[in-house]
Amino acid sequence: MTERSELTVPDGVRLRVETHGPADAPVTVVLLHGWCLDRHTWHHQIAALRPLGCRIITYDARGHGGSSATTLSSATLDRLGDDLSEVIRRYAPTGPIVLAGHSMGGMAIMEYAHRHAAEFTERVAGLVFVSTSAEGTTHTRYGLPPRLAVLLRLGETVGAGLLARSGPWRPHRAVMPALRPGLRWLLFGDRCEDAALEMTMRCIGRASLRSIGGFRQSIGAQQRLDTLAAIGDVPAAVLVGDRDRLTPTECSRSIADALPGAALTVLPDAGHMLPMERHEEVSAMLAKIVKKAARPSARLEEAA
Repeated sequence: MTERSELTVPDGVRLRVETHGPADAPVTVVLLHGWCLDRHTWHHQIAALRPLGCRIITYDARGHGGSSATTLSSATLDRLGDDLSEVIRRYAPTGPIVLAGHSMGGMAIMEYAHRHAAEFTERVAGLVFVSTSAEGTTHTRYGLPPRLAVLLRLGETVGAGLLARSGPWRPHRAVMPALRPGLRWLLFGDRCEDAALEMTMRCIGRASLRSIGGFRQSIGAQQRLDTLAAIGDVPAAVLVGDRDRLTPTECSRSIADALPGAALTVLPDAGHMLPMERHEEVSAMLAKIVKKAARPSARLEEAA
């Protein structure tokens, strides 16, 4: 059963939340999407997890998808970490939790671990990091030679600042078809289904200019390897594509090195959009972590 609702967080932003599965499930999975995207990017994983009998929570980050606009000052990763805490308290107040984050979603999980350490330690029983970074844009080269990468990053930073001050508008919807080739190159690897690219474009079209530009500074500056190292022995998986131009393999290797016992999976010929681009591998790894987190629950063991 799918239920849709809204959660108003303390600063007044309304988050669009979607839940699947029984409220008394033995484990709850919270899926956090990437920058400029929304909860729909996890649709393959939701379908794959349903047979396990777990509870699944997805939601649109502030300023994304169906959630309300955010102010520029609150377009930050630390606010996303606080939002995650509010979602957990409202929709999963008890029981073990598995957190899975793609790109910015993974960074929001790290911020939650940093800002709500006691709550994180008490509740989180599994982690999945997909195409993300704990070191901001330290390793980002866009798949380009170093000098060109520096120029592109400068242009991106200046452009993001301009977009951030443009308000909660979405005029870029009208030019999304023209952006299609560039997005295909930037976000995907060798294989890309038309449906995956179309959904990605729809998600980006729903993000406001303020969100597209506003989160850039916080994303670029985050440094959370120390936070990951302090988490302890939580079942964890880290996945990345070897064609990822935004969060290259170096990003995931440093995350896996910081997390005790984390398994690193590098997917050949894959880009940044792994939840859709290589959804079978992501779903399989997520299910594996969910089963570990649910033990010794008989319900998930029998469904496996």
